[in-house]
Amino acid sequence: AGENAIVIVSGANLLLGPEDLRAALPAVRGASVLVCQLEISPATSLQALRMAHGSGAKTIFNPAPAVRDLDPDFYSNSDLICCNEPEAQLLTGLAVGSPEDAGKAGAELVKRGCGTAIVTLGPQGCVIVSAQDPSPRHVPSVSVPTVDTTGAGDSFIGALAFYMARYPTMPVEEMARRANQVAAVSVQAAGTQTSYPSRCDLPAELF
Repeated sequence: AGENAIVIVSGANLLLGPEDLRAALPAVRGASVLVCQLEISPATSLQALRMAHGSGAKTIFNPAPAVRDLDPDFYSNSDLICCNEPEAQLLTGLAVGSPEDAGKAGAELVKRGCGTAIVTLGPQGCVIVSAQDPSPRHVPSVSVPTVDTTGAGDSFIGALAFYMARYPTMPVEEMARRANQVAAVSVQAAGTQTSYPSRCDLPAELF
């Protein structure tokens, strides 16, 4: 229940190019965290990751929509890669349907050069693998009545970016636990952006 299918029409997204990144360089250099994905040109996304990584910002890469032959530089310029089951499956060629499977896929992503890999598993939570601690860690989600899962992954990643920027010394498992809770709130409402909670909608313990 609550599963979705998403159609992407890139439109103006594909017009974002190198000149736009050059204009945004001061903002990129001043950022503590940069999130990129593949709904813009992969070349532009990779350039943004390189710029941010080179300036010392933490980089989060969400390979969505996933492409099979991803430029290896995406891995080496990503402090953290966060992907869902189908994305992890396409990137690694490994079947992903359980936390154990996700751990194997995450280990493969880390092997390719990223600092940490998080594979999200919907109602099963997520699995974390990092270069510093290669043992897969399963972070369960909370069970909630589901209305619409559209945008749950973006809600998770947005929360993760917030915690990385606001609480940089927080263990990644705790960031993921809190991000799971934020995403769990979002699936209880219809719509995408309209389902994202504000701070006042969330428990104080998340802050």
